Amino acid sequence: MSRREIREHIFKLLFLLEFYRKDELNEQAQLYMDEVESAGRTPQEEQYILEKFHHIEESLGDIDARISENSSGWKISRMNKVDLAILRLAAYEALQDEEIPVGVALNEAVELAKKFGGEDSPSFVNGVLAKLVRQEPV
Repeated sequence: MSRREIREHIFKLLFLLEFYRKDELNEQAQLYMDEVESAGRTPQEEQYILEKFHHIEESLGDIDARISENSSGWKISRMNKVDLAILRLAAYEALQDEEIPVGVALNEAVELAKKFGGEDSPSFVNGVLAKLVRQEPV
């Protein structure tokens, strides 16, 4: 499984955050992993996907605060849910995941926005993330 495919699965799990209560997330994440075609996915890749999802989930307060600070005129609650999931993943990768170069995190976020978002999603995601990574670390 490629890094892009892994990132897509994490994005889809993050999208679930908008539809389930916190106490349901573990079960829903596992149901998602069970339903997804497992051909070509190793147990280590599945573990990596779930661990990264849970790391992002645990950091959500900080991540959402940073996104909110850098999305002038847009409240988190009013953002397109696809864009928000992409922003959360990319913000985590750019700010907290030392394995992922910042440029890669931003580029991959724009690619996800092109694939899953609306017409304006790539430019919106790129604009918010560009501000976010230029900002001084908290």
